[in-house]
Amino acid sequence: MLLPFFNKNGIEAGCDEAGRGPLAGSVFASSVIWPKSLLVPEIDDSKKLSEKKRLFLRDFIERNAIDYHVAMVDIDDIARINILNATIKAMHLALNGLTVKFNRILVDGNRFKDYKNIEYHTIVKGDGKYLSIAAASILAKTYRDEYMQKLDKEYPLFQWAKNKGYGTKAHREAILKYGLTKYHRKEFCEKILKKKK
Repeated sequence: MLLPFFNKNGIEAGCDEAGRGPLAGSVFASSVIWPKSLLVPEIDDSKKLSEKKRLFLRDFIERNAIDYHVAMVDIDDIARINILNATIKAMHLALNGLTVKFNRILVDGNRFKDYKNIEYHTIVKGDGKYLSIAAASILAKTYRDEYMQKLDKEYPLFQWAKNKGYGTKAHREAILKYGLTKYHRKEFCEKILKKKK
């Protein structure tokens, strides 16, 4: 069972991202304010759950969260400000979308930047420790997966519906054979393209 809160006092927003490491596609982030009294054993780090379970839990989270928001930062911003800053920007945008006021932020990982002078805590593997972060990880993951499935219809040769833009062998081979699309992160693909020369 994940923890329902970091501190019982105040209102906490959990934050997590999806899509920091892929070769293609935007990075997504979500923020969730979870009811401290609602304990749900099934909610866990999205990476530990099946796709079917994630989608079931997404619906449950959206119906039961006090508040939530999902945001994305596109590949142009990723190229301009780098993936770390783009990830933090996506988290800030996700927090911007919350309508309920909060006074504490729980962030999965070890990097974050001040958000409106609100207290925050970076928690390594936080999506496996706190319900609000785990819920955010599920939303970010499922929304990004759906986004990559849509892009797959435009560029089916890269198998994005299956690999979600990550650098699988089939994806890397497709890049070598067909080149880059407008959705590829060029700086992420440089080493692969060098093999072609």
